Amino acid sequence: MSIEKIGVESKQELEQMITKEMSQIEKGLTVVCSHVPVDDKTSLDILCHDNNGQLVVLQLNVKEDDNMLLQGIQSVDYVDKFKSFLKATYNKHKINDEENARLVLIAPCFSETLRHAVEHMQGIRVDLYEWEYIRLGDHKGLRLQPIFTWKPTEKPKEEKKETKPTEKKREPKPEKKQEKAPEKKNEPKPEPQKEEYPRFQLPAEKSEEKEPQPEKKKETPKRKLRLF
Repeated sequence: MSIEKIGVESKQELEQMITKEMSQIEKGLTVVCSHVPVDDKTSLDILCHDNNGQLVVLQLNVKEDDNMLLQGIQSVDYVDKFKSFLKATYNKHKINDEENARLVLIAPCFSETLRHAVEHMQGIRVDLYEWEYIRLGDHKGLRLQPIFTWKPTEKPKEEKKETKPTEKKREPKPEKKQEKAPEKKNEPKPEPQKEEYPRFQLPAEKSEEKEPQPEKKKETPKRKLRLF
């Protein structure tokens, strides 16, 4: 008995099959709504929430198409903008509007370009699932296989290094200060020597030389004449 692959022509047919096989993608996924128009070219295929209430966008395709990644990101942005509105509208579901939505792409195959883009994408969780519709005898069934699932990167645990007790460094002994000889009391302290500055010789004053005066001759006293 051989296994035969069956093609799926429309997204509506694929959507119906996937809705019945949600547990193959993730246990606890609950469908909220489907066929939500995002803009003129894009529509959200299936909107679900997981056990924690986080919204999950399922973007489907019946063939390989790299554009579905862009459409899925647009759908996630749309859901994040209206999380509170969706929570109020679908109040029967336990929707957690505090967490951002995540994306699941489902197609028969993915290109290397799309896989590389998803692996290096940051800020949004994207999972890739490939589907095949097979027939075995009289039985038909949808098979979903995870190709890439996002895992949070864990920081490597730092090994605790055994800290050895630090040896105290020997501090150098303080040098002994030389004791000054006690000053003798009652001894006059030597006066500090004044700095002697060079003295400039002033020009010698011209001493007025007195001319030698001729010695005065002693006058002989005149005799008084006596009158007779």
